[in-house]
Amino acid sequence: MKSVVLTKVRVLEIQDHPIPKIVNTDDVLIRVKAVGICGSDVHAYDGSLTTIKYPRTIGHEVVGEVIEVGSAVTHVYAGDHVAMDPVVSCGKCLPCRKGRRNVCRDVKCMGVAAEGGAAEYIILPALNVVKMPADISWRDAVLAEPFTIGANSTAQARVVPGDMALIMGAGTIGLVAMQAAKLRGARVMIADIVDSRLGLAKKLGVDRVVNTKKEDLAAAVAAFTDGEGVTVFIDAVGVPALLVLGTELTAPTGRVVALGLTGDLLTIPQASISKKELELIGSRMHSNRFPEVIGWISEKKVQTGPMVTHAFPFTQAQAAFDLIEKSPQTTCKVILTFD
Repeated sequence: MKSVVLTKVRVLEIQDHPIPKIVNTDDVLIRVKAVGICGSDVHAYDGSLTTIKYPRTIGHEVVGEVIEVGSAVTHVYAGDHVAMDPVVSCGKCLPCRKGRRNVCRDVKCMGVAAEGGAAEYIILPALNVVKMPADISWRDAVLAEPFTIGANSTAQARVVPGDMALIMGAGTIGLVAMQAAKLRGARVMIADIVDSRLGLAKKLGVDRVVNTKKEDLAAAVAAFTDGEGVTVFIDAVGVPALLVLGTELTAPTGRVVALGLTGDLLTIPQASISKKELELIGSRMHSNRFPEVIGWISEKKVQTGPMVTHAFPFTQAQAAFDLIEKSPQTTCKVILTFD
């Protein structure tokens, strides 16, 4: 079989490996059908992701068909369509015991700190295999993992009907968070500097877009909220300075959600949080959100199709990464196909 391996910074290779075999009783052998390219894959590629070790088989947004299962596996069978849950956890620490595997003390994400799924065949533990309805196309199914990020961040923010949310960034993560917030009943504004991405946000149903190069964001927020400020602020860009901005634009008792994993220091006056009794909330990957988002996709409560802007055969992975780097304004979700 062949796999997509990042051997070092900016070097992708299509390598030959033996098809993996069932060894453990909870193993599941999957024939991969599609893999989404995430921002973390791009950062691994360009060397800015410090947690990755080379060589690494990339890919954590993975869907495929079950070929064989170990004797202890009972929730999926040969022929089932499945998604890969990329969260790897110890299962023993305090967060794991609380059902919060995504913040395990030794948590890893497949494709980053553990081997990924961009290969013709992969073996996964049953815990990391999620069944999907067979009538969801692979092109739509590959958005399930990104939607878990949107589901988790809006759940962490406790978004409810009547909330007014501002999401910074109209890339894939911002767009799935926007759709999740809308689904939970919020009115949503999204901000970016790329008109094509804001145009896609409009197509997906956002209430208000702001190009911050052309429009004053604070004034736009004031108009959107009748001067109250937003009740939920989600930074889907990962820039610490935006969280500082969030404390300024968020109404008293509001929630500010951080999705980024940079090591940069935040400088926020304590008064900005205390005076308004703001909550500064983290959100990392997802906590048991696959069933929820698979339901959203299956029931067409969210839109996935417009988000997949490009599809490449996995053998052209280099061309896919080149496009993302050179023309980011033309791309949203780029996927690799394994048909």
